[in-house]
Amino acid sequence: MAENGTDCDQRRIRMSKEQHNGNFTDSSMLSERKRREREERLNIVLWKKPLVTLQYFCLETLINLKEWTIKLWRRRGVLVCVLLALAVLTAMYYIEGAHQQYVRYMEKKFFWCAYWVGLGILSSVGLGTGLHTFLLYLGPHIASVTLAAYECNSVNFPEPPYPDQIICPDEETTEGSISLWAIISKVRLEACMWGAGTAIGELPPYFMARAARLSGAEPDDEEYQEFEEMLEHAETAQDFASRAKLAVQNLVQKVGFFGILACASIPNPLFDLAGITCGHFLVPFWTFFGATLIGKAVIKMHIQKLFVIITFSKHIVEQMVALIGAIPSIGPSLQKPFQEYLEAQRIKLHHKSDSAVPQGENWLSWIFEKLVIVMVCYFILSIINSMAQSYAKRLQQKMYSEEKTK
Repeated sequence: MAENGTDCDQRRIRMSKEQHNGNFTDSSMLSERKRREREERLNIVLWKKPLVTLQYFCLETLINLKEWTIKLWRRRGVLVCVLLALAVLTAMYYIEGAHQQYVRYMEKKFFWCAYWVGLGILSSVGLGTGLHTFLLYLGPHIASVTLAAYECNSVNFPEPPYPDQIICPDEETTEGSISLWAIISKVRLEACMWGAGTAIGELPPYFMARAARLSGAEPDDEEYQEFEEMLEHAETAQDFASRAKLAVQNLVQKVGFFGILACASIPNPLFDLAGITCGHFLVPFWTFFGATLIGKAVIKMHIQKLFVIITFSKHIVEQMVALIGAIPSIGPSLQKPFQEYLEAQRIKLHHKSDSAVPQGENWLSWIFEKLVIVMVCYFILSIINSMAQSYAKRLQQKMYSEEKTK
């Protein structure tokens, strides 16, 4: 009996080892297959496979439109209420009356805020790459207001044409009367709206990680997989990047609201990891979003805004132009276009179009315009590639499901 019991135990241990080895083999094969499929998807880009990429992009667009239509139909009650509200607002917009001045004011403010919120979302969410709208749009806007404020000694620019065009007010002001706080207040609305947009753009990683934790699924997302690998090898992390990511993860996980606030309040390229961490550990939505909104739209935005205003204040700009001129050999030739650009901006501010200063396009403006075009085109290409790769992922998952059912 004892020998039979021993044989049974040994047989059970042997079967358990074989099963464990089989699971280990299956797991390694599955991970290898996922790696190969990911590499195949990454090759679906416009400059390698243009026809396939465009075809997959169109098919993914149609699938998304179908899914959104189904979701809207399921929430048709809410949709009807929204349409009725829009109909009432449209009627108020077109019916003449004393309320029209308030309608025009609200329309202007709404579209101005929506513009900056949209740019903030584009800068943060990105679908694979963000459009750096602070460098391309908000930063130059703050810099233009700062230069104009010091030139006009006022921030009371006539509206209209502000904000489309900045010109000095007609009333005379004493030189040096402009304050730093006045400039901060002038650009606060657009800066805070842009910051709110970046906070909204941080929600997808949070929702992705939260849904994965609740459902038990493992999304095929590189950042999420990197996060799980980081958790597994937390104790053996040696390099600086891994330690920095672990520091962010520990700060968010242990400190909570104030940890998220600290990460969101400084320029932090690892903040996507904070969103994944909060979603993975099921941090309440309003704790995550509230801290992110305050950090990005209030604290961080004022830090960035203050930096731009100080950098483009009148005496700093004059010192920078003088330093450019002091560069040996090429200094004067580099200094000239900067001086012409600043002089052209002063002329525009004072309506002196009849001045002898040439009004032709400055090469600095030309370079900046082409940079904006290149960045926007790259952003559009990244969206096309990302959506095409999403459709390729659908095909791979469908093929895997069919293999399992056989």
